[in-house]
Amino acid sequence: MELQKLQAIVVDALEDIKGKDIEVIDTTKLTSLFDRVVVASGDSNRQVKSLARNVQEKVREAGGEVLSIEGEQTGEWVLVDLGDIVVHVMQPAVRNYYNLEELWGAKAPVRRQAGSQGGSSAA
Repeated sequence: MELQKLQAIVVDALEDIKGKDIEVIDTTKLTSLFDRVVVASGDSNRQVKSLARNVQEKVREAGGEVLSIEGEQTGEWVLVDLGDIVVHVMQPAVRNYYNLEELWGAKAPVRRQAGSQGGSSAA
């Protein structure tokens, strides 16, 4: 599946279940393992699991492949590996602690959800 199409499916799936602070980080210059890291937050274990599950369902419906899923048991941090894109859905405290955006050098995200903290909101 084409990268931009897969990215749009992932972001839409996260927005459908009210994912917060969605960031897409271009990692093409940092690693050859994947092209994008998508990080999103959910307010509870249930929402984190639902967000990750919705990403899986929408990708499969579009004909994409889900390579692996980690962390579904606890729902604090769920990783969905889509090959070219790795999706991290985390509770805010876990996300703040691990700060993946800084780890991956996200000075300027490829896309930030409108209205998210720290970003400007388009009206």
